[in-house]
Amino acid sequence: MSSDSDHYETSVRERREEAVAAFDERDKGLMGRFHHALHVTPALVPLIVLIASIAVFGLLIGDRFFSPFSLTLILQQVQIVGIVAAAQSLIILTAGIDLSVGAITVFSSVIMGQFAFRYGIPPVFAVFAGLIFGLLCGLLNGFLVSRMKLPPFIVTLGTWQIILASNYLYSANETIRAQEIEAQAPLLQFMGTKFTLGGAVFTYGVIFMLLLVLVLAWVLKHTAWGRHVYAVGDDPEAAQLSGVNVRGTLLSVYGLAGLICGFAGWALIGRIGSVSPTSAYEANIESITAVVIGGISLFGGRGSILGALFGALIVGVFSLGLRLLGADAQWTYFFIGLLIIAAVAVDQWIRKVTA
Repeated sequence: MSSDSDHYETSVRERREEAVAAFDERDKGLMGRFHHALHVTPALVPLIVLIASIAVFGLLIGDRFFSPFSLTLILQQVQIVGIVAAAQSLIILTAGIDLSVGAITVFSSVIMGQFAFRYGIPPVFAVFAGLIFGLLCGLLNGFLVSRMKLPPFIVTLGTWQIILASNYLYSANETIRAQEIEAQAPLLQFMGTKFTLGGAVFTYGVIFMLLLVLVLAWVLKHTAWGRHVYAVGDDPEAAQLSGVNVRGTLLSVYGLAGLICGFAGWALIGRIGSVSPTSAYEANIESITAVVIGGISLFGGRGSILGALFGALIVGVFSLGLRLLGADAQWTYFFIGLLIIAAVAVDQWIRKVTA
């Protein structure tokens, strides 16, 4: 009888423990699934912020904001930042940073213009020369970081100054006007060519930005090279021990980033119509801003390049929305600053939870 009683008490106690464990697991599972979703889908947070921003400004402004023209105008405004942010994303995913992306972008556009007008080179070869220049600048950064083992911040701070000064010296601060380009080398303005689709106005630069982000997102997720990029950013020593060519991966990342900046230079000519050595001077900070707001960790190894696009679009939505509301332009910087701090805080929280 005592044995039956002990067995019954043991069975009741086990059922109670199982019930408590099940409750704890359900509670943990709910939060766990949420944290897991944020960890495996870093672009989820900026996407939610983007949708919320559009909804809020849409309610405050009305039909003017929701018009196809206004929404595609945002895309046109952020196309340069979006392309440069794609390059910056690749580097930050490896736990690096590139302060020279803006200078590479501008100098690439200057080379395209100067080759076409100063030397009389056919526009297609002038564009090709600008792209090669961007690639070489990226490879230089990659060589100094991967082979010389120099800190990315210091390396790109130095190359930023060198490229920027070289840009002014080479161009002699000469601006090639839009009318001249349109008459003699319209290919340089190709990225700025507009076409209408369902009442919305797009440019080839916008299409290039969207295709670039989608292709890079697929490559990073579905190829060995993409997995190596994340592995190097997460733990380069562990990646090396597992057979990843860390030096080669870093060199390829910086080289590709430089090439993308070359394309950004081509798109820059299309966007502003002219070739100016003083244009896009804020591309460095704006690209980093888009990447950080987009949920890509500055510590490397985590994030989605789609998030960088969402981050750029968030900045565009705030800029246009506040302008339509008649607010001072400084409020844009104020809110973007808050978003940057919030994005870093969320990244730290996700890292603690998933550690």
